[in-house]
Amino acid sequence: MATEPGYRRRGYARATVSALLDRLEREGATLFELHASEEAAPLYTALGFASSPALMRMTRLAPGAGKGTA
Repeated sequence: MATEPGYRRRGYARATVSALLDRLEREGATLFELHASEEAAPLYTALGFASSPALMRMTRLAPGAGKGTA
């Protein structure tokens, strides 16, 4: 999620994420994962998310992936 600078600090992100989490919980979701910027981390912490140093994200592209074809 991203918020235009002129609309930040008005509660829009909190309301949106809260509504999304409520909906997903009603549908039975029990595990939520997100990747937050340093700037957004306090919001997600306030919504009950916690960081885990045990998590690691790695990406590996297959050889030749991402190269255009001629």
